[in-house]
Formats: sequence, structure tokens, C-alpha cells
Amino acid sequence: MEVLGPQHERFDEILTPEALAFLTLLHDAFAGRRHERLAERMRTRSDIDNGRDLRFLESTRAIREDPTWRVAGAGPRLHDRRVEITGPTDRKMTINALNSGAKVWLADQEDATSPTWFNVVNGQLSLRDAIRRQIDFTSAEGKNYALRPDEETPTIVMRPRGWHLAEKHLRYIDRTGQASPASGSLVDFGLYFFHNAAELIARGRGPYFYLAKTENHLEARLWDDVFTLAEGELGIEHGTIRATVLIETITAAFEMEEILYELRDHCAGLNAGRWDYIFSIIKNFRGRGATFTLPDRSKVTMTVPFMRAYTELLVATCHRRGAHAIGGMSAFIPNRRDAEATTRALDAVAADKRREAGDGFDGTWVAHPDLVATAQAEFDAVLGERPNQLDRQRPDVRVTAADLTDVRSLDAAVTDAGVAANVSIALRYLESWLRGVGAAAIDGLMEDAATAEISRSQLWQWIRQGIVTAEGTRVTREHVSGLLDAALAEHQAAASAAGGSGSSTDGSRWAEAAQVVREVTLSDDFPTFLTIPAYTQFLIEPEARGPRSSDSAAVQRAASAEELVGAEAAA
Repeated sequence: MEVLGPQHERFDEILTPEALAFLTLLHDAFAGRRHERLAERMRTRSDIDNGRDLRFLESTRAIREDPTWRVAGAGPRLHDRRVEITGPTDRKMTINALNSGAKVWLADQEDATSPTWFNVVNGQLSLRDAIRRQIDFTSAEGKNYALRPDEETPTIVMRPRGWHLAEKHLRYIDRTGQASPASGSLVDFGLYFFHNAAELIARGRGPYFYLAKTENHLEARLWDDVFTLAEGELGIEHGTIRATVLIETITAAFEMEEILYELRDHCAGLNAGRWDYIFSIIKNFRGRGATFTLPDRSKVTMTVPFMRAYTELLVATCHRRGAHAIGGMSAFIPNRRDAEATTRALDAVAADKRREAGDGFDGTWVAHPDLVATAQAEFDAVLGERPNQLDRQRPDVRVTAADLTDVRSLDAAVTDAGVAANVSIALRYLESWLRGVGAAAIDGLMEDAATAEISRSQLWQWIRQGIVTAEGTRVTREHVSGLLDAALAEHQAAASAAGGSGSSTDGSRWAEAAQVVREVTLSDDFPTFLTIPAYTQFLIEPEARGPRSSDSAAVQRAASAEELVGAEAAA
């Protein structure tokens, strides 16, 4: 494993020869299978494009119908998950999350982290220091941040990047001498596990993970094999690792039981990742016509029939197998200068969490420390002193394949405001992401990459379907391009009025963000993840940038992240 990225202070504490050797071991064992799984994603998407409807697998019926098996369940300090706070792993956010009063911190190296080389390694340093209680932070204004006592801090559950993402600042050399970028998943998991597993166990906790963007049970099997090898290599008892899988793709929703089964020795639960789930529906069914065209994002709530079917099935499946069911994100940011707006936000959070607790979820997500108490109050009202409600079975739940994909049940329209909001949100989030900030406050919400994904995918779909808004505006390339030009000019003018230039010379990235949004919404091809072209064009350090990485035209032509990964593997 070769390090191509620049060295910063203390990076040598993470990128040790022993840790790099461990990453090489993981890649030797699993790089080939990773590419096989990514190729299978493309085949599945092609089948759906060609008219195949999703169904529960006949080949795994015996697993679903066998009532005897259970997952491993919660590890030490993971039984009570009633409120989980999510956020990136920079030092300030690490301390704030660990002081939040939540039961769990989802330490996010995925959607809430912009994967600059500095963020990737510095996040590992923050986690390493926090686990050993050696972390503090002083802001530019002189404010000091330090940890609460250990017994008051949440259990850490780390989320590595998904299988589709590469880490181009590390080059993997296989046994034949072929070079390719490292896997972001294996890098994030491997560095965290190598440096912290033994320390976490000694402190009465454990190495716990959230698994993102899983699309089927074979990808879960791959993760389980990674865990087994990693445990054996470091002399850690099999089954010590615990994983919670985000069910945030439509294909995974049809394989929840199989995913639990494949990970049963290491599994703690499933999570309802709502925004990526909606994005996945658009991505997979984008070629199937108006039947799968969704209205304004604000209208796709968790109470619409097809989303309700998804969450009900998740709770029933988890509790039947002894796994936690964790609810979705509340991304509201309380405004301490606007008491009325804060009251409205807290009321909305309370209603959302009351529904989840009443449905049988064992816990939920929030994005801001000020929401922890509100969310906890709703779960306390249902759970009382119990750590969870695994004993609440849901035999009343009957969900069919048609229920999960019945987008037509949502009777709502696309509006002019919805189109403009998607343009604005995609542009503002990408600008933040390109500056290295992966969790961005936008219109009173803490947004991550999932928000930009659903915004740009809806724009792409509406253009291709020739959607006419409720006000009579046809959504065309020209219309969206005009909205993007206007939004770009507005933000650049605001930056100029504030004394900057609105360009990269003052640190802002508006022009580059607009370029990416234009590429992923107006082109004929549909990049499977917008972060792939954005990363490849703008986040790779010069030391790691080769001819393929700098070929922007090739990036623009790529129809999917998996195609890019496959091309890199063949390079």
C-alpha cells in the first residue's frame, strides 16, 4: 500500500507501516470481490431498466421462513440506542457529539464528511484520541472544548464509506504488481479497527460500525467476511464486531432478512435511511417512465404509503430476528436567535420521534445536540426504563413487493418552488462539500450528501420526463440551467458584497459546484453518485493525481460510479 497523499502533522500515527500492511491484507483478500459486487450492481440496474420488477428472492425463501435463527444482537454499551447523534469526525464536532447526551454517536466518515485527504486521516486521529480521552480543541475565538466523564459519553459507532468509493491518496499494489486506488470502505474500516479495536474492548465497549449504501445480501456477506478476517488477524474473538446496516437502497429493502442472516454473527440492527432510500428509488427506476416520478422532496414524508411500508417492514423484520430497528434522521437545527422558529422545529421533531417510538423503533437519529432532549423524551415515554423494545413483535405487518414500490400512491405535484429548491440546495451543498465541509447548515437543516443526491436526481428525472409543474412550467434543461445560473450569480454577488470574490481565490467554490451540478443534472448520462465526479475532479491532491484522475472529459462521460471503479481496477 503506497501513500500518495501529503503528510500532515501526526499523520504518521495513523499511517504506520503496520496499519498499511493491515490495509494491504484486506485488499489482497477482498478487492476482487468488491469489484464483482459493484459489477453486479450495474447488472441489477440494467435489469430494472429493462422492465424487471423487484421481488423478494425465491432463492432465499428458506432463510425468511426459518423462525429459529437470530442475530448476535447488541454488544457492550450498545443495548440502549434511543437517541443517536450523527456528525463528521473533525475535532470540534467529535467533542460536541460526545458531550451531547445521546446514547450513541454515529461518527460519520461517509455522507457527513467531505473526503479530502486531510479529513480522511484527521478524522481517524480525532477518533483515536477521543477513544483514549486525549482530545481537546480550542476555537479561533478562544473557546475551549473538552470531554465529559467517560460514563456520560455516547458509544461510538463509526460509518465507513460505501463500497463504491475509492481512496485515491492510497495506491494498492496487488500480488501481480497491478496498481489501483484503495477502497474507501476498507481504508476507513481498516484504520479504525486496527488502531482502536483492542482499546475499545479494554474500555468495556467495542468496535462498532454502520454500513452504508448496502444494496443486497451478498454485499453484507462481503462485509461479514471482512470482519471475520480482521478479527482473526488481530487476535480478537469472532463476533466482537457489531454492525448496523442502513437500509437506504430500494434493493436492500427486499433483502432485509437475508442481510441480517449474512451478518448474523456480527449484526446489531438495521436503520431507516430515508433520503438515500428515496434517491435510490429514483436512481433504479429512472428509466421506467412517469410511474416512478416523485413530486417535490418535501412531499415525500415518512407517512406516505410506500415509505410507511418500508419502515413497518424494517421494524417487523428486525424484532423477529433480535435486531435493533433505528429510525431516521431529524435534521432540524434550532435557531437560538429565533424562539418561534425553534419551537416549530422542536414540535416537528417531537411528532416525528413520537411516530417512530409508537411504531416500535428502538432508537432514532438527530443531527444537532439541541435535539437530543426532545427526541429522548418521546422514546422515554414509550420505553420507560427498558433499553429497547425488541420484545414488541409486529405480526400485524404485511408488506408486499408492490407496496414497497407503489410510488403512484403519493398524490402530490412538482412545483416551481420545488424545482428551484433542488437547484439551490444541490449548489449550496456541493460548494460546502468542495470546501471540505460535508455537513452543511442549509435553510435550518443540517444537510449531508444524501440531500444533494436526491435534489440532483429529481432534477435529472423531471427533465427526462418532461414534467410540467403545478404552475404550468415545463422542466427542461434550459429552465434548470437558467435557475442554476441565477443561483450562482446570487451567491457570487453575496460573496463579493461580503468582501470576497465568490471564487476559489477567497476559498469559496461556487463556480466548481455549479459545474458539477450542471454535469450531473443536464447530461444524458446519470452518474450513480455525484460525489464520484466531484471527488475525482476537485478533491484529489496533486501528489495523487494521475492522468486518469485529471481527465475531466472522461469523468463527465462516465455514467456511473461503478464504471469509474471498474475502469480504475483495469488501469
